[in-house]
Amino acid sequence: METQDTTQQLRLSAERGVAAAQYTLGLMHISGHGVAKDTRLAMDWLEKAAQQGHADAQFHLGVRYAAGHGVEQDNEKAFAWYLRAAEQGYAKAQFNLGVLLHGRKDGTSEERLEALSWYEKAAQQGHAGAQNNIGLMYASGTDVRRDYRKAMQWFAKAANQGDAAGQSNLGMIYSSGKGVPQNHVQAAFWYAKSAQQGYAAAQYSLGNLYETGNGVEQDFPTAVSWYRKAGEQGHLKAQVRLAQLLSEGRHVPKDMGEAVLWYRKAAEQGHAESQFALAVLYDEGESVERDTQEAFRLYQLAAEGDIPEAQFRLALCYDSGRNTDQSFWQALFWYEKAAKSGMARAQLNLGLMQAFGQGGPVDLHGAHLWLAAAEHAGLEKAAAYRLLVEAQLPPDELADARTAFDRYLHKRNNAPAAGSGDLSR
Repeated sequence: METQDTTQQLRLSAERGVAAAQYTLGLMHISGHGVAKDTRLAMDWLEKAAQQGHADAQFHLGVRYAAGHGVEQDNEKAFAWYLRAAEQGYAKAQFNLGVLLHGRKDGTSEERLEALSWYEKAAQQGHAGAQNNIGLMYASGTDVRRDYRKAMQWFAKAANQGDAAGQSNLGMIYSSGKGVPQNHVQAAFWYAKSAQQGYAAAQYSLGNLYETGNGVEQDFPTAVSWYRKAGEQGHLKAQVRLAQLLSEGRHVPKDMGEAVLWYRKAAEQGHAESQFALAVLYDEGESVERDTQEAFRLYQLAAEGDIPEAQFRLALCYDSGRNTDQSFWQALFWYEKAAKSGMARAQLNLGLMQAFGQGGPVDLHGAHLWLAAAEHAGLEKAAAYRLLVEAQLPPDELADARTAFDRYLHKRNNAPAAGSGDLSR
């Protein structure tokens, strides 16, 4: 009875225009606590409160429009409600407004700088997520000058509040030595705090420290344990490393059954190297029932993901008609892809196909280039075929072919290298 009376009094207050009562009644209709669960009615009461300037109601409406909970998803309406709450100093709305601005696919530099401004307002009120995201902007140099020291300061603010992402990113700063002296012990400390909260990126990074023995005593079973925790949450790098360790069996007991499971999870996320590893297992019937059609499908995915060995094996399938219909032009296409990566066997096969006009017209210049490349890479039998091609080229064309090969070698020898990073929001 008392609960019914309280609800009735709340409804009367809401109907009289008391914003706090309208907000509370809206939340009750969302949860169904004490009243009928009714999303439409809930949104009506929340909007009444929000229109009166109730910041909690404005924020709540923003959340529901952003997520599409009970209403059609609408980022513009979410933005408008977040803005009204943010202008009242509501830290959560300021943060979410920053996230919307920062995450726009076609966002401008001005919008990202506006996001930074809202993050700063929320961060000054102690919002850990905003502090972490400011750190990310300084670490990545997104529309601000890259400054790892500033990034570290913001990550530390978030980390000291117990924010898992901030702790993980602070660990990354210490691990990389960007802006501070490299300190794997401190990295392990912050990764552990984050990992114990279930943060997958930190679990993976902590596993990596245990695997390498940096900052902690080397311990492969513990590394596998942390990789597994991260992998179970869908962390791609953890899944891949788990599969590799379990299939190698050098530092932990070999377990191909579990390795296949993790390769498959990584492959389903589009990881080309895992797709290739799984394709080989299916092709050879190792640790799985032999399935040449599945092997072919995975070779194709891995080949499209720029794995040279997969491109070569896919070309072999098309060349021989194994696992698929024979197609010389498809074989030629995939041999060329693999050849351009420097794979000598693909270069040899491509050169031979061009020399004999399989999959396309005869191309003696192309054949000379790829046969010479295969020979240069160490395939001695390519030399005999190169000489046969040279015998068919007039002197002036042979000189051109040799010049083309010299240019190819120069280009390969001067190709740039690339790097990568791993920070998280």
